[in-house]
Amino acid sequence: MASNQTSRAARIRRHTRVRRSVRGTAATPRLAVFRSNQHIYAQIIDDEAGRTLASASDVEATLRGDTASKSDLARQVGALVAQRVKQAGVTAVVFDRGGFRYAGRVQALADAAREEGLVF
Repeated sequence: MASNQTSRAARIRRHTRVRRSVRGTAATPRLAVFRSNQHIYAQIIDDEAGRTLASASDVEATLRGDTASKSDLARQVGALVAQRVKQAGVTAVVFDRGGFRYAGRVQALADAAREEGLVF
């Protein structure tokens, strides 16, 4: 079994590799996902300006204490971040999976964001 340090280092290497080609612009900002063992976070980032346009996570007051599964919470976070960024006038993003496999909670978040109208 791989130690926590080697698993984390491998994820960071994968994330670095993904970030070589994924850049957020004002027209198409980057939807960055971070998944910990307990929580999931999503940010919409304009890399050119260096600022976050919108963010959502399952530790927010509106989602905290929810007894839903982690995948259901990821869906709620995806829908929430999509709604917030659409209010900011953005409809298209590039997806940054953060070195995580596109499966499970990461995929649930992405699918929910697409259902809310985000294009990526």
